[in-house]
Amino acid sequence: MTTDEALFERAVSRMQTSMVWLACGGAAVAWLLAGWRGGLGFLAGGLAAWGNFYWLHQLTASLGGTLTGARKRMVLYFCLRYLLLGAGGFVLVKVFGLNLTAGLLGLLVAAASVILEILYELIYAR
Repeated sequence: MTTDEALFERAVSRMQTSMVWLACGGAAVAWLLAGWRGGLGFLAGGLAAWGNFYWLHQLTASLGGTLTGARKRMVLYFCLRYLLLGAGGFVLVKVFGLNLTAGLLGLLVAAASVILEILYELIYAR
């Protein structure tokens, strides 16, 4: 593994870790502000954001070469991810009654994680 690949993998690892912390911290704040439905809604949005990030990372890691069974599944997930996220969000809001606003804010966990990684790189990069 080259130095650039190692730096990239460490950055991805930091982003995934910060997404978990942001989702848990945001869920606690949402729980205090909007009750348990808000907290679980934010946590569900954060988990959806983490899952989407994970799928995209797996897809980009599998690019190149011929399409094997695992790669074909990854391409299928890539094409269906918005449908899956939308259906999951609909079930969580309509069936379980979780807070829609908190869930949508939870989806921003990935963007917040990227911003934190940018700040980390600006401050600590050599």
